[in-house]
Amino acid sequence: MRIALANLRFPTHPAESVALAVDAIREAAAAQAQIVCFPECYVPGYRSPGKNMPPPNQMFQEQAWSKIAEAAPEVTVILGTERIVAGALLATAAVIQNGAITGFQDKVQLDPSEEETYTHGQGRRIFQSGAVKFGIAICHEGWRYPETFRHAARQGAHIVFHPQFHEREPGAYQPVTYADPLNTFHEKALLCRAAENTCYVATVNVASPGSPTTSAVVNPDGTLLCYQPYGQHGLLLADIDPAKATCLLASRLRNE
Repeated sequence: MRIALANLRFPTHPAESVALAVDAIREAAAAQAQIVCFPECYVPGYRSPGKNMPPPNQMFQEQAWSKIAEAAPEVTVILGTERIVAGALLATAAVIQNGAITGFQDKVQLDPSEEETYTHGQGRRIFQSGAVKFGIAICHEGWRYPETFRHAARQGAHIVFHPQFHEREPGAYQPVTYADPLNTFHEKALLCRAAENTCYVATVNVASPGSPTTSAVVNPDGTLLCYQPYGQHGLLLADIDPAKATCLLASRLRNE
């Protein structure tokens, strides 16, 4: 099974995020990918400090989702986005299949810096594309909360997708190889998430200068399958073998 990770530059405005997403989905379809995943809140763009983002607009979001869903109905899309529920703004991932949204995985565990912007979501879901089951853990919750991956693996997920947003901070180390020992813990944590659950992990970041993390796919034994060169705009394609994702170690966890 082939997957695609859309390691795209940050959009200059919400409308461009839709155009870039549509182009990436069509490219993924042409490359015969079955699933394509986007970074955290890619449409309209993650609301980090310093980003000149317009206020949340649910009408824009729904129109954007509709246009993206039409791009390649044969591809399952995991779209990092946002939505408004009961007046609260949620960071979420919309799962689009057969040209329609089949569900959302909201971000449940927020970083403290996000709590003025986003609201904690509730619940975790498992999705399926063909014979492949997958879960979604968004950015901070995947790095710092192992149970977000374990929940998916215990439900039989062959792969857990990890949409993230992670740009360089002033003075930070700039890696050129994945899981560089001199870098922060973030990429190393994802190697652990795969090995401790015996499932694939696919993480996808935006492309930015000096990016501290990049998009990558990790095998169920915790070894690196492939990664995108840091800061390089474009798709990362990977062929995975779902039979190797046994979820054995996750399934053996005893609740005490």
